[in-house]
Amino acid sequence: MANFRHSLPQLSGDVFLTDAGIETDLIFNHGVEIPEFAAHTLLPDAKGRDAVADYLRGFLSLARDMGTGFILDSQTWKAHMHWAEDLKASETDLRKANRDAVAFIAGLRDEFAGNGRPIVLNGLIGPRGDAYAPEVTVAAREAEEYHARQIGWLAETDIDMVTALTFTQSDEAIGAVRAARSAGLPIVVSFTVETDGKLPTGQSLAAAIDVVDHATDNGPAYFMVNCAHPDHFSDVLEDARWARRIRGLRCNASRMSHAELDESETLDDGNPRELAGQYRDLVGKLPWLNVFGGCCGSDLRHVTQIASVLVD
Repeated sequence: MANFRHSLPQLSGDVFLTDAGIETDLIFNHGVEIPEFAAHTLLPDAKGRDAVADYLRGFLSLARDMGTGFILDSQTWKAHMHWAEDLKASETDLRKANRDAVAFIAGLRDEFAGNGRPIVLNGLIGPRGDAYAPEVTVAAREAEEYHARQIGWLAETDIDMVTALTFTQSDEAIGAVRAARSAGLPIVVSFTVETDGKLPTGQSLAAAIDVVDHATDNGPAYFMVNCAHPDHFSDVLEDARWARRIRGLRCNASRMSHAELDESETLDDGNPRELAGQYRDLVGKLPWLNVFGGCCGSDLRHVTQIASVLVD
C-alpha cells in the first residue's frame, strides 16, 4: 500500500535520510558485480538480493537510531527501455523488474515498521542516456512520452513517490514531471552538475530549476542535487527563490569530475568527516534543506557522519 502518495512527510521539514552510492559501495567495497551498473539486476538472484537488503538495512537502522525519517529507494534507476538492449531485457522484463523492486523495498519497510519516523517508498528513474555525459538533447514532449512508461509501471505499485535522479537536462525533467503528474505520483527532480556548478548541458542550476517550475506550474514536490561534490556547486547557492526549492543533497564523496570518475578503476571514497562538515556548511547557507544522503563513492560511513552533525 502507498502510505504517503498524497502527503509526503518530508515536506514537513523534519530530517530524512537516504542511502548512499549503492553501486560503488557494492562493487568496490563488497565485490558484488552489477551488470551495466543496473542494481535491479541483483534482485532475482538470492546472493545479490541479500547484498542489497543488507546494504539498505544499515541505513534503515541508522534512521531508526537517529530518530529520522527515511527515503527508501527502489533499484530502478536503469530499469527503463533505453537500457533494454544492453541488459538483454524485454519491455515485459523491465516492467516486472520495476514491480519486483518496489515489492522488495516494501518488504524492508515492513521489516522496519518499528522505526519511529516515516519510511517513504521512492521509485528511482534515471535519465535517457548517460547520466555523466548526455549523448543527445531530449525534448520535453519526447521525455514525457518516454518516461511515462516506467512511471506508469511504478504507479501500479505501492510506491509513494518517484525521483528523477541524476538528470542532466531541464527539458527532460519537464517531461518526467508531466508524466508523473499524469500518473498521479509526486515527483522530485534531482539534477547533477559539473565541477563549475552547471548542468552538463551548460545550463545554470538556477535556470534549470526556474525553467522546470515555470513549465510545470511548480510541479516537482522539491528539487535535489546529486552526483556532485559540494565543492562543485556550493558557491552557486544563494538565498533565492530557486534555491528555496532545493530540499535534498546526495553528494559524491569524491571531488573528481564526472569524466574522471567514469575512467577511474579504483574507488575514491573521500573523507566522511570532511564531507559531513561540508553538508553542515551547506545547511548553514540553505537552512531549509532536510533530505540527506550520498552518491558515488559514499557509503554508510558517510551518511552516519552526515547524520551525526545534522540531527539534533
